[in-house]
Amino acid sequence: MKRNLIILLALITFVSSCDFIRSLAGRPTSAQLEQMRLERMAKEEARHQATLDSMAKVQQHMADSLAAQEKYLLDSLVQAKGTVLNPSKLGGLYTTKLETKYCIVVGAFRNRSNAERKLKECNKAGFTATIISFRNGLLAVAVCPSDSLAETLKTLKELRGKGVCPPDTWILVNE
Repeated sequence: MKRNLIILLALITFVSSCDFIRSLAGRPTSAQLEQMRLERMAKEEARHQATLDSMAKVQQHMADSLAAQEKYLLDSLVQAKGTVLNPSKLGGLYTTKLETKYCIVVGAFRNRSNAERKLKECNKAGFTATIISFRNGLLAVAVCPSDSLAETLKTLKELRGKGVCPPDTWILVNE
């Protein structure tokens, strides 16, 4: 009888799964452990997605703020009797491709030799200058290319303060 009981217990131990023994001991089974692991992963994924969403909102807010600041600066420049000009108002660019969004135009000429003379003056004064050709035949000498309107306005004020550029200097907006 004892022998049968021992064989029966050994058989139950080897035949039954660990889940059976874990449930007898009051511990979670493998299915319950897997469910808990999946729940933890879902919570972590939701937390990670919330962080990504928050970062996207901040990024969008920053982009909106920069766009509003740029519009404000352009509007305030126009209200202060400054000139802001888009190349399309001059018939568009002819051959020159501008790499930056803004540049300060210190002179506009119909005669190429006058434009080249102004270009040499600007280079001699320490500015990187370039000649921009427009479809209507106008040749503009531009300095201080930049992608930041605030930086361009700051440079324009410095140029005007030093007397380097003429009073009719304007900002070209390349859009």
